[in-house]
Amino acid sequence: MAPIGILIVFCSVLGGYALEHGNFHTLWQPIEILIIVGAGIGAMVTSAPPKIMKLIIGGFKTVFSGHLASKAEYLEILGCINAILSKIRKEGLISIEQDVENPTASPLFKNFPAVLHNHHLLNYMTDNLKIISSTTIEAYRLDALMELDSDANHHVELIPSVAIQKLGDALPALGIVAAVLGVVITMGKISEPPEVLGHSIGAALVGTFLGILLSYGFFQPFSTNVEYKVNDHGVAFTVVRVSFVAFINGSSPQIAVEFGRRAIGGGDRPSFAELEAYLREKK
Repeated sequence: MAPIGILIVFCSVLGGYALEHGNFHTLWQPIEILIIVGAGIGAMVTSAPPKIMKLIIGGFKTVFSGHLASKAEYLEILGCINAILSKIRKEGLISIEQDVENPTASPLFKNFPAVLHNHHLLNYMTDNLKIISSTTIEAYRLDALMELDSDANHHVELIPSVAIQKLGDALPALGIVAAVLGVVITMGKISEPPEVLGHSIGAALVGTFLGILLSYGFFQPFSTNVEYKVNDHGVAFTVVRVSFVAFINGSSPQIAVEFGRRAIGGGDRPSFAELEAYLREKK
């Protein structure tokens, strides 16, 4: 959807300008673009160490390639949790040792590609299953451990959103910098005819226009887009956490999975009947 939003912004702004019989030649100011974009990139490089810079670049990719989890994906996650917990209940904790040590070769995980191909979620599940299978841990301690793990990942995944937002906040000010430089140049032409001064002042004001447009039309929405996707990504981790904790607390696999289902909000939450039908199909 991001490309469609970008197209709407361009069409609305430039279309409105055209309807007012604006001169597009005046808007084309490559030097103003160089000043604003170059200064913005320079400021970001100055503020972000190399490791953070990689995350920020990944964040821009997420705007155009990331997706929100669907009901079908949540059904697979819940089905995978149910399969794991049912195997533990029937065969004991030792039965999942090979599954968690090498999940990519596990027939159990291969049956749920939405989990197998989500490497962060897969590592989250297997790391905590290793804890469950290798030691006795109280439910509240497991809950605290898994919450700490997911919060740490969530913090890192939000870094690109925060960085892009800060860049968006800076762009209007950088647009003013470009505009002021344009005014300085205009003052050097004070003896020129009015039409020359008017064109020069118009070119200077384009800097302010571009800074505001880039900020509120593009970079602020980019930041929000990444934030929404990161928050949505975190729901799957919550589903796993509450399911595992409920199981350790004595719930049956079916009830534990129901805890996980209730952690999903909105229209993406499978109904009780949908989950039940899916689990029957997977047996």
